[in-house]
Amino acid sequence: MRLYGPIGAGICAGAGLGALLCRFAPHRESSHGLYHQVPLRLGRFLFWLGIPLSIVGFMRRADLSGNLYLAPVVAWAAILLGLLCSRLWIRADQEAWARPTQGSFSLAAMLGNTGYIGYPVVLLLPQLGVGVFGWALFYDALGTLLGSYGLGAILASEMGGQSPTSSPPWRQQWSTRLRAVGQNPIILAFGLGLGLKAIALPAWLDLGLYQFAWAIVMLSLLLMGLRIQQLSSWQHLHRATVAVAIKMLVLPLAVGLGLTALGIDGPPRLVMILQAGMPCAFSNLVLAEAYDLDRDLSVTCVGLSSISLLFTLPLWLWAFSGE
Repeated sequence: MRLYGPIGAGICAGAGLGALLCRFAPHRESSHGLYHQVPLRLGRFLFWLGIPLSIVGFMRRADLSGNLYLAPVVAWAAILLGLLCSRLWIRADQEAWARPTQGSFSLAAMLGNTGYIGYPVVLLLPQLGVGVFGWALFYDALGTLLGSYGLGAILASEMGGQSPTSSPPWRQQWSTRLRAVGQNPIILAFGLGLGLKAIALPAWLDLGLYQFAWAIVMLSLLLMGLRIQQLSSWQHLHRATVAVAIKMLVLPLAVGLGLTALGIDGPPRLVMILQAGMPCAFSNLVLAEAYDLDRDLSVTCVGLSSISLLFTLPLWLWAFSGE
């Protein structure tokens, strides 16, 4: 249970705060009320400032030696395997699938929450910690993040319900996606962290960055709890269960067996397995809104997968670390 202490405390605190805001905050139905504004403002703070600075703080203590390039390679292999499994399931199903539903299903099976949840899990587990944070960072920044803005956006635009006339030209779409990736705070922090790692900072600044980084870990878990508490749609539960099973069982198992066959073990292997088995990404909700996919299915997948992490996390720890 000590593995769940900080993780569960952060998520439960967020869910509890969400419940209190839901009950007592004025103007709950309004998008300008505290119930909606608190997670929105917290999410923006974490996205633009909190997580980027925490990345810089943790990178100063992370071991960036070794074959870190394997992390994004494994991430892309997992993303493509998730896409393949989802397409095979859709083809094998006798029931007709609407294209927006196909898009949401495939995105849920492909992309995981390797940042807001992946970072805290890796950092808080005693078997892992700050020393192997580089593996989680490379997996997320060069794998999941690029997969979301690249392959994920392409799939969403192909499967979405928008009319072709409303979509901008392909060249403009690619320019927008590349600009979004280049301007993403995580990518910028990734480069800044690499540049500052070899520079000696004053002890007070270095310690302050490190303590701030740990505070951001707990705020990320708090935000996760807030968002889980606000999930309201649980439709398409059967299809969501299949997508979550692909994402949180098939992909991490395939990654674990593949890395073991290649002779890769220890903490790096466990980091990549856990990242492959993270819950469905919240970016799927953004893509569903932007490209008119099946919003209800996307929401259900995020909620179901977030709860499922409580059961899959000890499974992978037992199978691949002896815990």
